[in-house]
Amino acid sequence: MSQIKISGSPRKSAGTQFYRCALQVNPLSYKKQFRGRSVAADEETHAASIIKSALANDIKVIAITNHNDAKAASTFQDAARGTGITVFPGFELESSDGIHILCLYAPQTDAEQLGRFLGEFGIRSAKPSAESANTSFVDTLSRVKAQGGIGIAAHAISDKGLFTSLMGQARAKAWRSPDLMAIQIPGPVDNLHRKVLPIVRNEVTDYRRRYPAGENLAVAVVNAMDVVEPEDLAQPAASCWIKMSRVSIDGLRQAFLDPDSRIRLNSDPQPEDHTEILSLTWESGFLDGMAIHFNTNLNVLIGGRVAGKSTVIESLRYVLDKEPVGDEAARTHGGIVQQVLGPGTKLSLRVRTTRPSSREYVVERSVSQSPVVKDDSGQISQLRPVDILPTVEIFGQHEILELARNPVKRTSLLDRFLERDDSLAQRAVNVQRNLKETRQSILSTNVERQQVEDQLASLPKLEETLGRYQEVGLEERLKERSLLIREQHILDSIPERLSTFREALELLRQELPVDLAFVSGQAMAELPGRATLAELVPVLQELGRDLEQVATRMEEALQRSDSAVTAVRGKWEARKIAVEDEYQQILRGLQQAAADGEEFIRLRGEVEQLRPLRKQLDLLQRLEQEHMERRKLLLAEWETIQTARFDRLTRAATLVSERLNDRVKVEVTLAGDRGPLHEALRTEIGGRLSEAIDTLMQVPDFSMAEFVQCCRSGADKLRQTYSIPSKQAARLAQASKEALMVLEELELPPTTEIWLNTAPVGDPPSWQAMDRLSTGQKATSLLLLLLLDSDAPLIIDQPEDDLDNRFITESVVPAMRKAKRQRQFIFSTHNANIPVLGDAELILGLTPFGEAGYGKAEIRPEHRGSIDSGPVREFVEEILEGGQEAFETRRLKYGF
Repeated sequence: MSQIKISGSPRKSAGTQFYRCALQVNPLSYKKQFRGRSVAADEETHAASIIKSALANDIKVIAITNHNDAKAASTFQDAARGTGITVFPGFELESSDGIHILCLYAPQTDAEQLGRFLGEFGIRSAKPSAESANTSFVDTLSRVKAQGGIGIAAHAISDKGLFTSLMGQARAKAWRSPDLMAIQIPGPVDNLHRKVLPIVRNEVTDYRRRYPAGENLAVAVVNAMDVVEPEDLAQPAASCWIKMSRVSIDGLRQAFLDPDSRIRLNSDPQPEDHTEILSLTWESGFLDGMAIHFNTNLNVLIGGRVAGKSTVIESLRYVLDKEPVGDEAARTHGGIVQQVLGPGTKLSLRVRTTRPSSREYVVERSVSQSPVVKDDSGQISQLRPVDILPTVEIFGQHEILELARNPVKRTSLLDRFLERDDSLAQRAVNVQRNLKETRQSILSTNVERQQVEDQLASLPKLEETLGRYQEVGLEERLKERSLLIREQHILDSIPERLSTFREALELLRQELPVDLAFVSGQAMAELPGRATLAELVPVLQELGRDLEQVATRMEEALQRSDSAVTAVRGKWEARKIAVEDEYQQILRGLQQAAADGEEFIRLRGEVEQLRPLRKQLDLLQRLEQEHMERRKLLLAEWETIQTARFDRLTRAATLVSERLNDRVKVEVTLAGDRGPLHEALRTEIGGRLSEAIDTLMQVPDFSMAEFVQCCRSGADKLRQTYSIPSKQAARLAQASKEALMVLEELELPPTTEIWLNTAPVGDPPSWQAMDRLSTGQKATSLLLLLLLDSDAPLIIDQPEDDLDNRFITESVVPAMRKAKRQRQFIFSTHNANIPVLGDAELILGLTPFGEAGYGKAEIRPEHRGSIDSGPVREFVEEILEGGQEAFETRRLKYGF
């Protein structure tokens, strides 16, 4: 099986890439014959100087276009050999109607063949007064094409140019020639004369270029100038950027046929640097040994059934640890991972990020293991895949349609349009955690308060009974025994009071000795201020010694106190014995007097034990109130956070609607998803609440805080506000304190409605909501949203599954062609329109052997490339649905 082994990172993308091209380079003889300058060097030296300058200016392609002369190309080809520069041989001639034309031919065309081509135009001399060609401008272009070459209208707006040599209908006819592929101008298109610019933009009726299907066909515009001296190549007007999969005359022709995708002037905006997936390899499994270098723009995976297209997509999802957003997609993903990739398969993904700076990472993951991120030096990083590619989007087969059916999940499509605010997410996490803590604190404090209140409930009765005993004089007679109980309580409380200090000592012991590792020489080796920071070491060492002494003295103090308390308790126990003896004598006397002294002492003990609980009750009541006040503040912050989130989503929806103009608009509804409320009512309150739930699901502008307040206000308030049936309103009003707190902590996610304008172009808008759209329209609206501005890769498995060809060609492909300039796409497809009309920079044709799970798959070298490659075109026509039709459409649109 053919393989591409990835070692390190590719410096350039696979597939097509932009080459800087200078398409009007002249030999030394031109300098003397047409510029009248003296020359000291020979042709070989001049050619070597030109090649050297080209390398210095990152020019990879030059064309030799001397006037009426084809002999010099071989000299430049010899000079360029081994440098990576490709030389297109050719010449410049003047048509019989006075227009200069650059005629370029395949690099392998030799000087003898070029001479014959030149002779077909009746040219026999290269003198300054050389004759014109014997063919008109239009016929010259046609003959160059027949010769296998390409004709470019030279210096179109200057002397001897198309726009100066011809006028009126003659010029319009020449402009409409299907063989006119490109014109040369000296600068930006926007700088053209106001009468020329509309023609170049294909906006003038008489000049409009159309093909049989009626599509407009623009002429490619390139920058080129007569390069005479090596330093001329540094001029912006001397070169332009042309995209080809390999430098060839077919690649050049393809670029001229699709200039919007493949031509870039030096004055045009530079391609935006964006995050990209560079390569992916497999070890074991169905794709064992396969390695893919991806292009920075549009990559399309094609192949027959069981060729592994979905396996590639799901491999990207798995190695990046991206969870599917759809339930069916999740099942498909799991099946591919377990059954096709299989246990033990290892995936290695190389990516390049651009923010905050350009860096490369490798993400490795074996099936059933967690992903590991390594930096460009091979060291394991603490980053996760989501940290390096936070906004990458991956969708499996039909997952976009599954997303379209769920208004909550549709909201996730707005994530990449949100203003980045990490603090808001962290605030939300903190508030949710703190709300849960306050709920638990309020409930536990409430339980403890109720327990204390239950205990104190008997105190008034006990105090009343004790008072009656006091009235008969038992208080005075048993005073000392009664006070002995209070003394006992004091002694018994001492261990608890000292426990705080024992815990503090234990914590102090745990933290000693003071950690000095963070200020060690090794830890601060790379810090410029390490000499100053080193002064912290003796400070912390002295602190450690002082704290050791404190801990020792504290331990000794506690031991002394224990001994002293024990001694005091011993003395008190002796006194207690004496008091008890006297108490027993008094009791015997009371028995004779029919008074119950033991009952009095028991009552006194119970009262003394309960009275301190009054202070504890006050403390618990204050603590409960503090928790509730804190919770009020947290709930207010929680509402602020949810409002801020909704405002951000609303701004994102507005932005998306503006960018999609009159095609798609997006609206977000606050608390649109009432599912969490439904579930909470069922689990936290229970009972028959069906009518109440149905009513609450339909309330517009629903506020959870207002609903919970109504529950606390009673059944009448619920009936008045929400028209809830009486019995169900009563059940809600009787909900526990905990249930209502759980409800007010709920987050009701926003929902997103997407509207599509289904009216024909030019008609008044006809907006249809998502649930009223056809399957194809639903998928179209979401795809158009996904194709909007982003610098993160977008990966979709068969996006055309739920579309028809009209939607693909009229909506999806144009949006994709525009967006691919600034982001990376990786699509798998069985529809030819995406790679062909989308002009994919890299087409990857997968060929299977056997069945998934048993066989293998490969991408043959000849099936890697763009549509300017013959084998790739043949594979597209053979494998993809509508392959020939797509190429025919392209031929009609672009002359392919």
